[in-house]
Amino acid sequence: MFMQFVTGFQIYSSAIQRPLWATSRCRIRTRCNFSNSSYPHQVLQYIDEECGDFLPWLRQKSGAEISSVLSIGKSIYGRSLFACKPIQAGDCILKVPYSVQLAPDNLHPSINSLLGEDVGNVAKLALVILLHQRFGEASEWAPYISCLPRVEDMHSTVLWSDEELKMIKISSLYHETLKHKGQIEKDFSSIKHVLDSFPEYFDGVTLHEFKHAYNLVESRGWVSTRGVSMIPFADFFNHDANSETDVLSDDFKQVSEVIADENYAPGDEVLIRYGKFSNARLLLDFGFIIPRNKYDQVKVEVNAPPNDHLHALKLDLLHRHTTPSLKDVNDLSSQENGFMVMEVKSSSGKGRGIPQSLRALARVLCCTSPQELQDLAMEATQNDGRLARIPLKNRDREVEAHQLLHSRFSHMIENYKAALESLTHHSSEKHRRRMQLARDFLTGELRILESASSWLKNYCQTLKQRESV
Repeated sequence: MFMQFVTGFQIYSSAIQRPLWATSRCRIRTRCNFSNSSYPHQVLQYIDEECGDFLPWLRQKSGAEISSVLSIGKSIYGRSLFACKPIQAGDCILKVPYSVQLAPDNLHPSINSLLGEDVGNVAKLALVILLHQRFGEASEWAPYISCLPRVEDMHSTVLWSDEELKMIKISSLYHETLKHKGQIEKDFSSIKHVLDSFPEYFDGVTLHEFKHAYNLVESRGWVSTRGVSMIPFADFFNHDANSETDVLSDDFKQVSEVIADENYAPGDEVLIRYGKFSNARLLLDFGFIIPRNKYDQVKVEVNAPPNDHLHALKLDLLHRHTTPSLKDVNDLSSQENGFMVMEVKSSSGKGRGIPQSLRALARVLCCTSPQELQDLAMEATQNDGRLARIPLKNRDREVEAHQLLHSRFSHMIENYKAALESLTHHSSEKHRRRMQLARDFLTGELRILESASSWLKNYCQTLKQRESV
């Protein structure tokens, strides 16, 4: 996924614009790195000797000061950026000229000319990465390429095996991952003839290697005026969902910069925000999740029973009064019968977190006569055109509609609990880590489902009590 990237006064966000699956993703970082599921308030740190020459090289290559207040270190979550001097909110803490950023236009014209129009910016930049990986120490970008994560240290679900993916099969993330894997395989097929045309550079490049390079771009790139850019040094920032710090782009000065949004003391890890993403998006793109992520959500599907004698009438009514399906805020695709549900904070509140469109669908599905459907259509026409957005006048039918949803949520909760119970111990470190990620991820989605179920149960009980008064 690409990180949020601000150009001048306009924000380019991967959550809104993604020509490929992730052709423009907004990176999001929280106090955990790509392979972990939780973070503490205090972060341990020591100097990262493996990248000791990186910043001097970048400074020399750009001919400019990159940062005088940040240093590369390691926390318990991996490579990170730390304050080496006091930082005040409003300070410019990093500047990286465009000249030392990798983008699709870094691809040699002789290679680029052979690529079809169906090959997007992510695949092109992945080729750039593969090329410089093959050059090794002879590459002018070797100090940067050598600091990028190895495939065994990355845990995006696109890198999981089929067996590992089965751990999250209960979640819509499973299908999103398969869809994205298919896109990567399609891109690999589209560039295979180019790899074969330049054996001196790409001999023996496998789908696995391409997938690694592809995910490096998706997890570390920012949308830019060059399509997508990898910004050395800036991509060592970790994510804090509460941070207001973004990577800014100044096309006039041809530089990307970061402005601190809070004070940091020497030794503090400095954090930015990749975006407001659910754990499904974080795990798909970056390979980590956030405990009790306030942006987390679960896809819930509710279908009209095909044996309903009013099935055709109900579908027609829904199509006439439903706005075109939109992608959710995390850019995970959804179908017309898919609804993104967030945590309901209070079981006695207004049910915020459960989409009104989902409750409206339940009201339509519980209608038992053409007259009831006509009444809902008339009500929508007389108001703002949206269907069944207010409680049904028939209180029993209103209860029935929400009991339908409660039943659906209860069924999903049972399946999630069964999936969690099925997770068993793995021997290898990588499998143990991914199993823990799967467990924490499913636990978070289960929490959302239980919060919605609790609200629906309370709502139905409240209506029944009013009826009995």
